[in-house]
Amino acid sequence: MEGQHNLVLSLWLLALQWCLLLLPLTESVTVVPWKPCTDLHPVDLLSQVLPHNGEALAGVRMVQEGGARGVQLFKPTQALTFPSSQLFINCAHFPAEFSIVATLKVPQTRVKKNEYLFAVVKEDVDQLLLGLRFSKDKVHLIYRGSMGRERLSFKRIRLADNHWHSMVLAISGHHATLTLDCGIPLELVHKQPFPSDLSTDGSRFHIGSRRKWKGLFSGLLRQLVLVPGSDATSRVCPSSKPSLVELSVPTILSNLPVNSHMNDVLLPPYETEVRVTLGSKPACTAAEQGQLWFDTLKRGLFLCDGAYWHSMLQDKDRLDYVDDYQDLYTTSETQDIELFQIPSLGMFAAMAHRATKPGSAIYRWTHGQFQLYQNISTFKAQAWKQFTIGRKMFLAVSNSVGPADGKRELSVIYRWSNKRLKFVRYQTLETHSARDWEAFHINNEAFLAVANHRTDNGNHNINSVVYKWNPGTKTFEVNQTISTSGAYDWEFFTVGPYHFLAVANAFDGISTQIDSSIYIWLGGAFQLFQTIRTFGATDWEMFQIGNRVFLAVANGHMLCERGPSLYTINSTIYELDMTTKMFLKFQDIVTYSAVDWEFFSLGDEHFLVVANSYDGSSYSLNSVIYRWQGYEGFVPVHRLPTIGCSDWEFFTSAEGSYLMYSSAKAPLSKVFKLRIH
Repeated sequence: MEGQHNLVLSLWLLALQWCLLLLPLTESVTVVPWKPCTDLHPVDLLSQVLPHNGEALAGVRMVQEGGARGVQLFKPTQALTFPSSQLFINCAHFPAEFSIVATLKVPQTRVKKNEYLFAVVKEDVDQLLLGLRFSKDKVHLIYRGSMGRERLSFKRIRLADNHWHSMVLAISGHHATLTLDCGIPLELVHKQPFPSDLSTDGSRFHIGSRRKWKGLFSGLLRQLVLVPGSDATSRVCPSSKPSLVELSVPTILSNLPVNSHMNDVLLPPYETEVRVTLGSKPACTAAEQGQLWFDTLKRGLFLCDGAYWHSMLQDKDRLDYVDDYQDLYTTSETQDIELFQIPSLGMFAAMAHRATKPGSAIYRWTHGQFQLYQNISTFKAQAWKQFTIGRKMFLAVSNSVGPADGKRELSVIYRWSNKRLKFVRYQTLETHSARDWEAFHINNEAFLAVANHRTDNGNHNINSVVYKWNPGTKTFEVNQTISTSGAYDWEFFTVGPYHFLAVANAFDGISTQIDSSIYIWLGGAFQLFQTIRTFGATDWEMFQIGNRVFLAVANGHMLCERGPSLYTINSTIYELDMTTKMFLKFQDIVTYSAVDWEFFSLGDEHFLVVANSYDGSSYSLNSVIYRWQGYEGFVPVHRLPTIGCSDWEFFTSAEGSYLMYSSAKAPLSKVFKLRIH
């Protein structure tokens, strides 16, 4: 027995010697203990994308509503994403058991068909791996399972009611529960369990979107937390504020500032030294940010945001009501109104009449009323455009047919005669069913662009023309031709040092679903800047609110090669994104064969009014005034009865502020007076 023990000991020592001899020949090995894909602590997804120092983030705005602060997302930018590897460090798999805690507020009027709270997308193939989305009455969890795309749907869940809601979605195997505002949990049992091998390799988290504009979250988001490995319901419920439960709210959203009755836009989350400056308007720079200035003359209190002084206490004009003010009976239907001022004579309105006799009329504003001033021979006039070159004033009319004694279609430029106190014919230009003129100046040079709609034989794909004023001959000459498709409108505007010209293309001979184009002035000519899909586009309206630049399109109707025409469609407002240097969709508004937008301001309030002309069965429709409501965009505030409305114009006089509309279906235009308080 002792011999066997000695033999075993000898063999063990021999093996140990061999190991010591081989040790220098082998690489050292470090044993890493196994860890799960994530720890079991809550992961604040919002904090992964929001700045921690209070700096502004492109596409994101902080808003306070209903006693809580949330963020609104304007676009699916790269800043609102982060790689999945940032969370799943040790292995690239989504947790098989998890909870999502979210707090959100969605206006009923803004919710789209489906909107995403977040999504995990495999970038190289643009494949949705997992996403949490909702509609007006449903909540869906979508994910890639072993059998392909799977979906868990909770029905009769109404989140889009303009109130704060908190919800907890818990997933474990075959079971899923949804708890809304710490109420009774709803449970689903799915045939296939949630996968335990859902790979997140090469994927990114997208907050508030699915990487695309379609499905972008339109409300306010206060909390979005991933809790791996457990049901988080017991962590937040019960609660004294069940609609605002807090598990992990970003610091920038957790502390509310002092309540303000002025608006819901939040001030930066830091304290500033309060100092009030009296007297004349001081400078407002970064050094004065957060400081107050009291205007002793206007008795107004202003706050500096680092660039502009914003009124806080000054009395402001606000739109209260719209009064029917004047019925202007015309000789025929009217396609367009052009308002302009003549020094020493006051304001005038040029009306583009359909009838050739007695032509189109020019009215003068006298004693608070429009009165006929001059008739001008036109041929189914579509639009007027007033402009000045030096000290000379001109009016250009777009005729959609030629004179009765000739085949050529001639549009005419008229010049104001100071001796005769009338407009007299100055220059004729050959056009093709012209719909619009646009006059503008670039580098002290004068231009005039015509929107050619179609040729005599019905070809809509033709050139529109940009003319340039020749100071030597004192006439307009062709400077550039631009290919258009049933062009209806030109809109010129300037942003900083850049000049743009947007065309509304309405029809290509087959469909109204075509691209309208925005051109930029480069090298002495307009070059293509961006195309936007439109539907029978009839008008572009550019406007600015603060330092934000918007472009609204009026979509007339949807006509395809096959299928019926649709007149009840969306018109769209786009905003210029300084990061991508493109106009991106900001808001859709339902319109009825819209043919015009008009932007105007009263005090600090901003408005858009749309000309609704036809709904497929009637021309007697309400045109609508929309008011700017900050993060909600434009909301309807007044509806005005119109008949075949073709144009809106805003103007002010000594008597007050007014809106005027023309009718393409009745010989009647109307003036409304805006009652303000």
